[in-house]
Amino acid sequence: MKLYTLYTKQLLPISLDEAWDFFSNPENLKTITPDSMKFKTLSGDDRRMFAGQIIHYTISPFPFIKMQWVTEITHVANQHFFVDEQRFGPYSFWHHKHFFTAVEGGVFMEDIVHYKLPFGIIGQLIHPLLVRPKLEEIFSFRKQKLTEIFGAL
Repeated sequence: MKLYTLYTKQLLPISLDEAWDFFSNPENLKTITPDSMKFKTLSGDDRRMFAGQIIHYTISPFPFIKMQWVTEITHVANQHFFVDEQRFGPYSFWHHKHFFTAVEGGVFMEDIVHYKLPFGIIGQLIHPLLVRPKLEEIFSFRKQKLTEIFGAL
């Protein structure tokens, strides 16, 4: 079994309250997802984030490929972190931790994603060609979009 990790970090010149207000609202996920992904929430974004929340959406990671994804918010520590885990979707395993730390002049954010691909060796072969570059593109877009919305430190 091959378990992959993606780590990103970003400093934003906003308060912890502002950061938490933005990221604890599931409706904002669409804002920080590339339009090319055709992200659409089907259910579960009508309340502020809470442990046990199920969010169901569709994505199109590659042209002509549309899939459903169901995640559960498994842990929430107000203004510190939250965790989302895939329940159904494209990965064999998806565990995404979001951390928020107040620092002088803003907020330091960290994303740590652990994931596993289906299809055994075939999944491992397509990982560096398709999956990893797509994840890096998504998180790069997210970083750029957040800088556009909030500025940068």
